[in-house]
Amino acid sequence: MPEPIIRFEDVSKRFADKDGRELPGYAVQGLSFEIAAGELIAVVGRTGCGKSTMFNLLTGLLEPTAGAVRVYGRDPFRDFDWFRGKVAVVFQSDRLLPWRSAVHNVAYGLELNKVGEHERLRIACEWLERLGLKGYEDTYPHALSGGMRQRVSIARAFAVNAEILLCDEPFSSLDELTGAKLRAEFVRLVRENRKTSIFITHSIDEALALGERILVFRPPAYIALQVRPSEAATDAERAAMKDAILAAMTAGSADPVAA
Repeated sequence: MPEPIIRFEDVSKRFADKDGRELPGYAVQGLSFEIAAGELIAVVGRTGCGKSTMFNLLTGLLEPTAGAVRVYGRDPFRDFDWFRGKVAVVFQSDRLLPWRSAVHNVAYGLELNKVGEHERLRIACEWLERLGLKGYEDTYPHALSGGMRQRVSIARAFAVNAEILLCDEPFSSLDELTGAKLRAEFVRLVRENRKTSIFITHSIDEALALGERILVFRPPAYIALQVRPSEAATDAERAAMKDAILAAMTAGSADPVAA
């Protein structure tokens, strides 16, 4: 395996109230894992299991209460500015700027990175074409479908040529057919461009469809199970793997959920 570029080392996170007093319980407790360059990791778990807190620790939006988060050996919280252009995010909602056309939305990250106007628009147009949106460059978000807006969001993430792509349930609001098509396109682009990617989802089927490795989270954000979908060669093995993931997600809960 290549050298890990992302490390969580016994990471815990507690939140505080408005007066600075720590709230009871942990959002993340004793979380450790490593991700190598080029891996596509799916993180699956129930709502409230700490997936988004882990995500915010990784992006440097939160500082751990204990333990260490390291990306390329650096602390994302303390070295936040160093990661500009090295990490890109695709969110659950497209988060497009409504006053910008599709091409100018895609070019926005490049603009923040001080890329010249001609070059950033050229790159933005190329990515829109790769994602099937040629001819929509000058269209504004309100005139695009949900699936098209999310394609623009994906194009924006890839356009900055970041080494790490972080995705927080980006297809959960789409219909099943559109979501499946975008998942397949996303996986193809990640592999073609040799990106390292972490994909957060609450859907076991989605995790199985795209993850080379799946981390199953249970509150307070610790890894209850790790599996590799490629090791399930038959339908029966795949069904057994899905059952194992569901059991790991819901162990100790009186309210198991299907995914």
